Amino acid sequence: MMARQKPKVTMRSYGIYRGWDAGAKELPRIAKFTLEVPAEIDIEFGFVINVKGGKNKELYYCIDHPGIRDSAGCRRPPFDGTVYVKTNDWNFYLGDTIWLPLEDKIGQWRMTVELDDKVVAEKMFDVVRDEIVRDDVAG
Repeated sequence: MMARQKPKVTMRSYGIYRGWDAGAKELPRIAKFTLEVPAEIDIEFGFVINVKGGKNKELYYCIDHPGIRDSAGCRRPPFDGTVYVKTNDWNFYLGDTIWLPLEDKIGQWRMTVELDDKVVAEKMFDVVRDEIVRDDVAG
């Protein structure tokens, strides 16, 4: 009997996306590869990974934000959860968007995905005020 191959995880894209609909099967389309994100309302950013050979494996994801506050003014914990790999060649989008107030969204956002208690994908995004971003994101 052959030993089961370990799942292989690759980063397909990261940066700013458009066309994300959480209810749809389609993943968002990459608009710009970048780790610097302008603090614009509704801008979507994150990454897409591909998992090969991991069907039914559990992925743990975490989005550690710069200090988003709840309605009582307390810092919210990182956004996290689990998802199961649906097929043996599966793409997964991990991302977030910016909403009002902008002040508590500015700073470093660390996004990670773990498989079998090991980080298999990670990106650190820097959300900055619009006037700091040098490149045009539209397109």
